Amino acid sequence: MSTRRRLTRRTPYALSAATAALLLLAACGSSSDDSGSGGGNGSAATGAKPADATAIPAQDVVSGIATDPAVAAELPAKVRAAGKLTLGTTRAPGVSGLPHGGEQNGTAVGLDVDLRNAVAKVLGVTWDVQYGTFPTVIPGVQNGRYDVGQDNFGVTKAREQVVDFATYLNDGQAFLGAKDVPVKTVTRLTDLCGLSIATAPGSTFQQLLTDGAGGCAAAGKKPYKVQYFADSGTILLGLQNGKIDVSFGPTLGVKYQAAHVPNTRFLGQISTTPVGFVTAKNSPLAKALSDAVNKLIADGDYARIFAKWSLPGSGVAHSELNPAATF
Repeated sequence: MSTRRRLTRRTPYALSAATAALLLLAACGSSSDDSGSGGGNGSAATGAKPADATAIPAQDVVSGIATDPAVAAELPAKVRAAGKLTLGTTRAPGVSGLPHGGEQNGTAVGLDVDLRNAVAKVLGVTWDVQYGTFPTVIPGVQNGRYDVGQDNFGVTKAREQVVDFATYLNDGQAFLGAKDVPVKTVTRLTDLCGLSIATAPGSTFQQLLTDGAGGCAAAGKKPYKVQYFADSGTILLGLQNGKIDVSFGPTLGVKYQAAHVPNTRFLGQISTTPVGFVTAKNSPLAKALSDAVNKLIADGDYARIFAKWSLPGSGVAHSELNPAATF
């Protein structure tokens, strides 16, 4: 449910060895806006780093997927002839964007990467991946630069006015706290009054925080302070160094971070949002993408992808076109 990209300049933070490993290592062996069950707190609650904290799962859950002729036939003839679709997304260097996306030895990896590659296999096409920034991907889909956009885009009323959605997972809006933050659980925004919160600019997270900004004053409490950062690595370092109390981001990513970044803990989520591929309004690609996701679900390939990333139960039961948005 992301919406990122406008980096606020700050004094650089010192990297702890463990956080540096998470942010910079590609893997020991083997990345916006949103609900799902991920890895839980694990040993992150005690500050102990799991032995495989930087490992990226390597099993191949995509190459054996076959093209479905009926679903592939839904693509426009010129797409079938070209054998490819242009995908607009953002680059996620390192591993701080996992489980959604990251890079290992220059190759994109992650849950979203496996899902899009699996969809391409069903459709019998390849992706021509082109990188932009979060705020430019949807406009790029609108103006035809990209056939499809993917960047953990949560379904919102405003977005559904300009693009179509083909959903492929549910994500949530959740909070990651620094070790000493004086809050154990967050169930509403007023639980954060008086704290420093970091999130991505232009995101549904920013929208929620802006909409709820008056709640603290109404409750007679000190307002929360929001800081905006374009990359999650800066936010994680801020949590480690006590410059930030809480980060607000997609649930799957927050749970992954809580399980891998020492001295942080998962504080809870406040809402969920369907996430999907975006296409131009009334494009036939949207239905083809949705049907490809449903083919993966029916064949069990979808569940295998989520199992690879230790996210069973985090997917959707059925892909939808333009589901009703809650905000």
